Amino acid sequence: MSEAAFATAIDDRYFEDYVPGSVFRFGPIAVEEAEVIDFARRFDPQDMHIDPAKAAAGPFGGLIASGWHTIGLMMRLFVDHYLSHVASLASPGVDEVRWLKPARPGDSLSLRLTILEARASASKPDRGIVHTLVEGINQRGETVASFKAMNFLGRRPA
Repeated sequence: MSEAAFATAIDDRYFEDYVPGSVFRFGPIAVEEAEVIDFARRFDPQDMHIDPAKAAAGPFGGLIASGWHTIGLMMRLFVDHYLSHVASLASPGVDEVRWLKPARPGDSLSLRLTILEARASASKPDRGIVHTLVEGINQRGETVASFKAMNFLGRRPA
């Protein structure tokens, strides 16, 4: 699939605008060393995330972002550029979270989003559910993390 652009702005985007097979790219967002360390100190205090000297001697040869921090950076791009600001209702969850390569301080991450399915609700006709493959890609074109998102979105008002 080739990359597309939404025909509608994010503040006028509804369920009908999420077309299966469409591919979008947004970003970049920087992976900053201070944020990597601050996040890890609070939520994932492992040496590979908080101690540059110990990380350099470890299996990754340097400091790496917590996978949860990486997903958080991806989520920021997802909300800022993809998820409707007027029709997003909630998410029942995500599937298949994968950390494929480490994200490192100095990296620049972008999102590649592929709409896998968009299905109108049979029981609640004012909404639908969109399934999206979300991939975080670094400046070298490597996929560092991915997950499959599910989002309830309101349908365009009549």
